[in-house]
Amino acid sequence: MNWLHKKTSLPSKNDALPGRDTVVPVPEEHFVTHNPLRPPFPADLEKAMFGLGCFWGAEHKFWQMDGVYTTAVGYAGGFTPNPTYEEVCSGLTGHNEVVLVVFDPRQVSYTGLLAMFWESHDPTQGMRQGNDVGTQYRSGIYAYNKKQCKAAELSRDQYQGILSSKGLSPITTEILKAPEFYYAEAYHQQYLAKNPNGYCGLGGTGIKYSD
Repeated sequence: MNWLHKKTSLPSKNDALPGRDTVVPVPEEHFVTHNPLRPPFPADLEKAMFGLGCFWGAEHKFWQMDGVYTTAVGYAGGFTPNPTYEEVCSGLTGHNEVVLVVFDPRQVSYTGLLAMFWESHDPTQGMRQGNDVGTQYRSGIYAYNKKQCKAAELSRDQYQGILSSKGLSPITTEILKAPEFYYAEAYHQQYLAKNPNGYCGLGGTGIKYSD
């Protein structure tokens, strides 16, 4: 198996790394919003989860939105419990780099979050995002309920129509029931707020979700 195939092919459960029972420690509060990074969150808030390439830039997009209470980066969609960043990058966990978004639906709608998701990356690239290649960079929407799932599917179909009219390839975004979210290591949380000149490989198609 060559390097590129290994990086862009999801492992089977039997081939995935075993992981660990120990939960990764993270700061108590968000570096920017100063709200809690871990639950419990206020009961009137909702959660969303997205994967759209390197999670440093992805998280930065969402914490700037009005109505977003807190964000956190982590790993989801694979088999390995409590993985390390190095394990995820090996391609042997099946996990995606994701952003957990806790938001106030009275201030920002789930559809609004979906618009940010679609416009902030290229959802047609499969197991990569720009120069970032690997299964952990795949495009994904992870729904916490049936309403979110339906909204995600409708938004995908709408955006596909717009992209197709511009000559772009089919969307490869996976839409799944939200899997368990494993927090990434502390230094990854709100990385671009702590390192303003840090790497961000995120780039959209330049095509708006809704004209």
